[in-house]
Amino acid sequence: MDIQHEPDQSRFATRVDGSEGEVAYELRDGEMVITHTRVPPEIEGRGVASALTKAAFEHAREAGLTVRPVCSYAAGWARRHPEYGARVD
Repeated sequence: MDIQHEPDQSRFATRVDGSEGEVAYELRDGEMVITHTRVPPEIEGRGVASALTKAAFEHAREAGLTVRPVCSYAAGWARRHPEYGARVD
């Protein structure tokens, strides 16, 4: 899966079979706030949301940012992957 970081649009995105999935974020005071994960129904169940979320967390780690997932999907992902040390409220 080819995941692209699009910092101008504050998101990570990928296309699968012509459909686009994304993880959107905002940067706030050294923190990446994941605000939304969107995967269309036609490509659900293929690990797209997980791959996008992982890419966002790995980018944040490399950039020295703390992650705060306010999106329910990203928050659940963070709970299943405590090794990323996200701030889950």
